[in-house]
Amino acid sequence: MNIEYDILIIGGGAAGFFSAINTAEQNPTCKIAILERGKEVLTKVKISGGGRCNVTHAEFIPKDLSKNYPRGEKELLGPFHSFMTGDTIAWFQERGVELKIEEDGRMFPTSNSSQTIIDCFVSETKRLGIDVLKNTSVKNIVKTAEGFTLSTTSEVFCSKKLVVASGSNPKIWKLLENLGHTIIPPVPSLFTFNIKEESILDLQGITTEVTVEVLSEKGKVTLTSEGPLLITHWGMSGPAILKLSAWGARILEPTNYKFKIRVNWLEYFNLEDATEKLLELKRLNPKQTLQKYAQFDLPKRLWQNLLRAASIPETQTWADVTKKQLVKLSEMLTKSIFQVEGKSTFKEEFVTAGGVNLKEVNFKTFESKINSNLYFAGEVLNIDAITGGFNFQNAWTGGYIVAQSISN
Repeated sequence: MNIEYDILIIGGGAAGFFSAINTAEQNPTCKIAILERGKEVLTKVKISGGGRCNVTHAEFIPKDLSKNYPRGEKELLGPFHSFMTGDTIAWFQERGVELKIEEDGRMFPTSNSSQTIIDCFVSETKRLGIDVLKNTSVKNIVKTAEGFTLSTTSEVFCSKKLVVASGSNPKIWKLLENLGHTIIPPVPSLFTFNIKEESILDLQGITTEVTVEVLSEKGKVTLTSEGPLLITHWGMSGPAILKLSAWGARILEPTNYKFKIRVNWLEYFNLEDATEKLLELKRLNPKQTLQKYAQFDLPKRLWQNLLRAASIPETQTWADVTKKQLVKLSEMLTKSIFQVEGKSTFKEEFVTAGGVNLKEVNFKTFESKINSNLYFAGEVLNIDAITGGFNFQNAWTGGYIVAQSISN
């Protein structure tokens, strides 16, 4: 005996719940169910932002917002004109959830707890009569004349319309391939760099603004990023590194995550600027040791490490330092080379590049171009973003437009 619904949603995550709630609000008579394979829903929402849930990012111009998506920039530009950050803030506000902006632009619930977002979604599904079916893993999807038939671990479900919001789930991707879709193979997107070099071993916890470049085997620059870099006990992290990992997801995977990076600790200074500034310091502070005061607003421990790397003894004064030593120090300041020996997942926020080929989706509606009445939202698509709330904004925008399309 098949269980009938008007709309079925595969995936009890951010995109699945947002699609379901918005669809139900506009279609109160529709029978809607969310099918979740796990025993819990919204698990990624729970752990996001260290348990605070980084809901979105304070970027209010569609074109600027879209620039944070290494895959999906072009496709999301139109959708962001329909639903983006301001709409997200208003949506949660209407349901009693206030958001706040942090210094770096990330936005969190004022409660500082992801549970606030989860409670909001769960209470909305109850209010709207949406069935949330846990431990319901989809094993097969068949397109029928009436819509779709889904076989699961326990029952068989039928629906007129189907929304796939299953995130990076290889089994669902396989079922979508059977329906004629092309899946771009997934590779990790947000990760930190493992670096074992002694020169940074005792610097963990230091954060500073840098420019980082990824170098090819021939020493050519293949990727560049600016921003805060955090030195950790396993290597390097922070926004500058995470941006490189997102934009370089496809380039870095074939290297088996073994490649060289060049760090400019002075961010925008070049070698000549740095040398000139050091010569000026030599003229102004002849009796002072170089060790005494960190220059260029660098953290003191980092400055002292760079002096050691440039073979400048602790007792050396500015008067005694040679032009050759200063050039060497300028090199360490603006062109430090590090060997990356692998990657680590960024916190629990596992993001992949890959998924349904974007050419097979109509981004006015988020409907499949291959199967009518089949819709997509969130990371099931080959869309991913840098860290900072952008991956969730993709889920909210997709879920909202799916609901609009189904309602129309």
